[in-house]
Amino acid sequence: MKTVELGASLPDAGPRVRLRAASKGTAARLLGLLDLRRGGILVPFIALFVVLSATSSAFLTKDNLLNIVDQQASTLIPAVAVTLVLVAGGIDLSIGAVYALAGVASAHFALVTSPALAVAIGLLVGVAIGAVNGVVTTVFRVNSLITTLATAYVVSGVAGLATGGNIITDFNRPGFADFTRSSFLTVRTSTWVTLLVVLLLGFLLHRTTVGRYMYAAGGNAEAARLAGVRVYDVKIFAFILSGTAAALGGLIDASRVLSAESSAGTTLAFTVLAGVVVGGTSILGGRGAVWRSVVGVLFIALIGNGFDLLGLDPLYEQIVLGVFLILAVGLDAWTRLRRS
Repeated sequence: MKTVELGASLPDAGPRVRLRAASKGTAARLLGLLDLRRGGILVPFIALFVVLSATSSAFLTKDNLLNIVDQQASTLIPAVAVTLVLVAGGIDLSIGAVYALAGVASAHFALVTSPALAVAIGLLVGVAIGAVNGVVTTVFRVNSLITTLATAYVVSGVAGLATGGNIITDFNRPGFADFTRSSFLTVRTSTWVTLLVVLLLGFLLHRTTVGRYMYAAGGNAEAARLAGVRVYDVKIFAFILSGTAAALGGLIDASRVLSAESSAGTTLAFTVLAGVVVGGTSILGGRGAVWRSVVGVLFIALIGNGFDLLGLDPLYEQIVLGVFLILAVGLDAWTRLRRS
């Protein structure tokens, strides 16, 4: 029987084995560069930014860049809040309906009361619906996908009944527009509000105990519960934030155009989830970051802006977005499988 002494070098595995190991190492490094959860979304974002800057003279201008951020305010705000819901292990498909109902409510009350009170009422609509989503999901243990989908139908119906299928206009209430149209340092209020929400929720998720509890609840709810985390309270809080953010997005759009309708926000849930998932937040919970969701939403916005500036067929834009979403979800599943 052949033995190997301690300290002796092992036999050479051969060039074929070494080549295979090197190939696997190279592949792992390349996939690591594309790992969206490690910031890989910055690579395609920067590449797209450079391409658009080189191909369109109108892209890299202050007005265009500020306009992109301003137009995405009603998407960015719900997106960062939905990030918290996904990290905590849930999903919110009702944001589009909440967006519409909050816009309708604020536009209606802006006609009969002060703009500040109208904004407050719209936000309370989001708080209430978010609380309902959280309680039904946790206390009654209904899957958040089903809960928020059902809530979306109910809220959309309420918005339709409230408007009778008509558009509510506030053209004779210009004060309501100050919520978004006023400027500070040449930047619109809606952009400043978006920046404030991003910073606050980013701080909440990444620098507070509640944020750590959200990661724990989404990563392994049972283990978090055994460790003393009040998982139900954490998830309810995340849904309340999501509902409030969706309502704020609806308020911003209603204030910007001085009108609101029940059919608004029909594609908001898809756009928000696409940006969040493309940014690298896991749909299975426990992983994600606010800044990545911001970059993901802006990445999708740059695609749309580029198609407009270059005069390309918008149908191709839908195809591109769908491909990126499939790649992001597939990469998330592949990464989890590899780690397990």
